[in-house]
Amino acid sequence: MNTKEIKEIYDRYVIPNYIRNPILLVKGSGVDVWDAEGKRYLDLFSGWAVSLLGHCHPNVVAAIQSQAAKLQHAPNIYFTEPQGLLAKHISEKSFGGQCFFCNSGAEANEAAIKLARIHNSNTGKYKIITFSDSFHGRTIATVTATAQPKYHKGFAPLVEGFSYVPFNDLEALEKSIDDKTCAIMLEPIQGEGGINIASREFMQGIRRLCDEKGLLMILDEVQCGMGRSGKYFAYQHYDIEPDIMTLAKALGGGVAIGAMTAKKEIAKSLIPGSHASTFGGNPLACAAGVAVFETIEKEGLLDNVKKMGSYSIEQLKLLQKTHKIIKAVRGVGLMVGIELNVNGAEIIKNCIRAGLFLNCTHDTVIRFMPPLNVKKEHIDEGLNILTSILSKP
Repeated sequence: MNTKEIKEIYDRYVIPNYIRNPILLVKGSGVDVWDAEGKRYLDLFSGWAVSLLGHCHPNVVAAIQSQAAKLQHAPNIYFTEPQGLLAKHISEKSFGGQCFFCNSGAEANEAAIKLARIHNSNTGKYKIITFSDSFHGRTIATVTATAQPKYHKGFAPLVEGFSYVPFNDLEALEKSIDDKTCAIMLEPIQGEGGINIASREFMQGIRRLCDEKGLLMILDEVQCGMGRSGKYFAYQHYDIEPDIMTLAKALGGGVAIGAMTAKKEIAKSLIPGSHASTFGGNPLACAAGVAVFETIEKEGLLDNVKKMGSYSIEQLKLLQKTHKIIKAVRGVGLMVGIELNVNGAEIIKNCIRAGLFLNCTHDTVIRFMPPLNVKKEHIDEGLNILTSILSKP
């Protein structure tokens, strides 16, 4: 079917809660995707960082095909090898915790919120502090945890027990803690909020406050985790460990999956019957996740992230010197924000027309998040297109 025919189907049968570009995507390979008319696009956004290894990486495709022919779904009242192996990868690459699997970042954060509360159910503590410009999901609890009023509009009353303080403001955080606070929840690198990076002092200060006051430190690594920062998990840049961490997006290399991992003494509070997910940890998604971890290791992708991330930021800062429209460039690894002095929506539209996928968040911040296996020539091609767009009067 062509673009016009599919668009007519969408107009009739799909709820229009997304603003869609008039493009019908039909296939992808590596950093490239093609539309129904055969036009090729360079994808340096990776679909909100989901396509960690690019589109249709052979290892992920092979894992999915093999698993699909053996066992696609199994209830969580039985064991499956892919779920066990994926939990092992996450635990051994992070802080030795235990995993709960679900289907998305919002579900992973819901699980973290529920764990924090049930773990403190005997103490009467239930409040969770989050931070300005955060983003934790679209369910009613996670949208409440998201400290951006625009996401709250129309959904009142929100869930009780959440409060917000400025990001990177340790003094304000300490003042906001009371005798009902059970946890502090944050993204080490805020994605939707504009690629805002937590300072070392801030992260270590939160860990200290949690230890002193008996609070849980919950890190949302849904977007910044899985190697995007140059380490498996962004918290590893700060010489601290969280009590609970959430993952999704890139975890399945394109397949829908989410996970929460928690220290064993905390994880045990999720007793049988307290939380569940019908499709969580299904063999198909977990097999893809195992392939993602194995590929990161085999292809040395964390080193590539460091090299290509440094190169990208260096080139973007050079671009900033010649284009006053760029206010700032910031990022870690291959999670980079290009802050503009103007609204970036039209720039992104022009990039798409020119064959480049990027994204604008927070109105003025262009997100640059290519696959971890991106090559220098891909970055150069993308920056050449962006430069041409920014250079137009």
